Amino acid sequence: MRIRDPRIVAKLAEINVELKHGAALADLTSLGIGGTTDLLRLRRHESLPDLLNLLDANHVPHKFLGGGSNLLVGDGELPWVVLQLVRPEPDVVLNGNLAHVDAAADLGRMITFCAKNDLGGMEGLIGVPGTVGGALRMNAGAYGMQIGSYVREVKLYRAASRKIEVLRGDQISFEYRHTSFAPDDMMLAVILELPSKPYKDILQGIRICNEKRRSSQPLGQKSAGCIFKNPPGVSAGRMIDELGLKGLSMGDARVSDRHANFFVNAGHASAKDMLALIADVREQVQKSFSVSLENEVVVWNA
Repeated sequence: MRIRDPRIVAKLAEINVELKHGAALADLTSLGIGGTTDLLRLRRHESLPDLLNLLDANHVPHKFLGGGSNLLVGDGELPWVVLQLVRPEPDVVLNGNLAHVDAAADLGRMITFCAKNDLGGMEGLIGVPGTVGGALRMNAGAYGMQIGSYVREVKLYRAASRKIEVLRGDQISFEYRHTSFAPDDMMLAVILELPSKPYKDILQGIRICNEKRRSSQPLGQKSAGCIFKNPPGVSAGRMIDELGLKGLSMGDARVSDRHANFFVNAGHASAKDMLALIADVREQVQKSFSVSLENEVVVWNA
């Protein structure tokens, strides 16, 4: 979708929103898949209500984009514009054991920065790509920990109230790869309370997690992380592996040879290819194990 009305373009500049025409979302997602649309980049959180009022008044549909690391976007010209926060400097401010983090902050950089200041607990997420806001929305976790355990406060734009609000951690439900945030809420910032821990101990934990990832995940290929959530007490990857589906392809969309729950873009895969592969694997798992796999990857169909 393209914004061509000069009145809207002028208003965007007035509220300090950068407009990039015809952005390719394939360049903004870790899967390297996605069509084109206009990208609106916000430099100030306070601009968000004005921006959304402007878009709604002019019937311009929109979606919020974080780091694009857990996302499969449809092909072709997309029927909505995309909003994205610009990462500020600094994006992490420490106050004792509290880390005040902008949602646009890179997750790995945030964890490393906190570690260098002897704040740990997040080692398991060091290799997870994407932004802090994206990790927060899906309650990202790995190796026995999850980000929700450390959340003390979240600043967000609530679509229901059309206001920027602040929620305490105990007002938010954090479950396995799921939170109580509405789909159209936009994460803006978070306060994390992290335990004190010597940097050398944190670094050792990071090294162990990195080695586990290097040995089991296709880190050098385009992927969106795990495609399916693990059903209770069951490994989605193990079921897919037991069916001999590693290497299964639809066009350039392929089940990873290294981790069966990672689907990779092995060249120039389209969203159509990837969706067909997801549907095929889900059907085979359902038929063989009577288990219905739920997507962990977020799908934006065109």
